[in-house]
Amino acid sequence: MAKERTKAIPVRSCPVAAFQKMISGKYKLRIVWDLKDGPRRYGEIRSGLLRGTEGSAEITPRVLSRELKALTESGRIDRKDFGEVPPKVEYRLTRKGKSFVPVVAAIRDWGDRNLSQPAALADAAE
Repeated sequence: MAKERTKAIPVRSCPVAAFQKMISGKYKLRIVWDLKDGPRRYGEIRSGLLRGTEGSAEITPRVLSRELKALTESGRIDRKDFGEVPPKVEYRLTRKGKSFVPVVAAIRDWGDRNLSQPAALADAAE
């Protein structure tokens, strides 16, 4: 009696769960959005994150560094250290990161349509 060989079925995670894990973190989407126009230095990214948020507290360097590191490790952004004193480091989107910009744009457009002040008031009245 010959043993039957069975092919192992690769385990695939849910794409939605994988996406959620990838973007988890308070600032990742906004960092990608800010980098869509070209490379930015740490301070430029930090000041960009402070724009447009109501009542936001200052972003701690530790939190921003953690978000940048996670995006770098996931292959969404590239970190270029110029090896200068004072330190000069730039962040830019990778090809993978650029492919993510339309997704962020769609989220932004949805937010404009559905989370604007008049839309929020209309939804609250229903």
